[in-house]
Amino acid sequence: MSRPLILGVETSCDETGVAVVRGHEILATVLSSQIDAHARFGGVVPEVAARAHVEAIRPMVHLALRQAGVHSDQLDAVAATRGPGLIGALMVGYSFAKAMAWTLDTPFVGVDHMEGHLFAPRLEHEAFAPPAVVLLASGGHSQIVHVKSWGEYEVLGSTIDDAAGEAFDKIARFMGLGFPGGPAIDKAAEGGDADVVKFPRALRDRPYDFSFSGLKTSVVTYLEKAKAAGSVPPLPDVAAAVQEAIVDVLVDKTFNAVEATGVDRVAGGGGVLANRRLRVRLEEEANRRGIALYLPSPALCTDNGAMIAAAGEFRLERGDVTPWSVDVSSSLRLSDL
Repeated sequence: MSRPLILGVETSCDETGVAVVRGHEILATVLSSQIDAHARFGGVVPEVAARAHVEAIRPMVHLALRQAGVHSDQLDAVAATRGPGLIGALMVGYSFAKAMAWTLDTPFVGVDHMEGHLFAPRLEHEAFAPPAVVLLASGGHSQIVHVKSWGEYEVLGSTIDDAAGEAFDKIARFMGLGFPGGPAIDKAAEGGDADVVKFPRALRDRPYDFSFSGLKTSVVTYLEKAKAAGSVPPLPDVAAAVQEAIVDVLVDKTFNAVEATGVDRVAGGGGVLANRRLRVRLEEEANRRGIALYLPSPALCTDNGAMIAAAGEFRLERGDVTPWSVDVSSSLRLSDL
């Protein structure tokens, strides 16, 4: 039996992502990035993001359908991010997708953005299946999720303040490296010696939870004192030390969860998982323990329509079609599913 043909729409933050997916096959995936629009502000401005989505959504949908070589009336369902995210941004993609599904008289599925990230590895690794521990790390979220089965999730740990991606952004802005901070620090750290500075690793007494706001304060304090003393280390060394402090915590706590749950599979999702050092460290630790590791390619780590389509297919097959009356939710949580 042929797998359903799904159009996935993602507009939770600052990227308009649209994809056409059938099973594990991505027939088309397109993305309209807003990095340039937000770079001068040093972060995402919600009103600017929503307006950019309004301008991009229609042409992105048409482009994805054209690249996939399908007509809209061939779609078996339309899926869109329902939350969490920026409320204005969410409403643009969700409303467009809902209207499209209603016009086509086809099922509509509202998808949890974080569940989308859980399904991203599945698009490129058919062997990936629960039970597994999944690290979700992005600008707005840092979570460790025990995926007991598809649709049954236990959030073991999360951030109590800044998410990992948010910490990268704030520290990079202070260091003058630009936005987004994760890729900027990743690039600046090339050739750097992470041992030159030892920044703190917070919440050692809580095995799965994260805290990154103290790291930001520590970096700012260190650089201000070093500048006053005329002894600031080379930029690559500081960037590498910052990166290692974040990566250390993400890796250690992910494998704390592996030990606690006894699973033999680890996966990841979210923009921070595109970080090269994090990917290397996760692979090293997984190999050392004999654990299977499933990471999406960097393009599928960041927000994209393909992961929404993949999660949408799962929900569709379970009969979880979203009623027309259900609206977006900026505070939607995996534990609510």
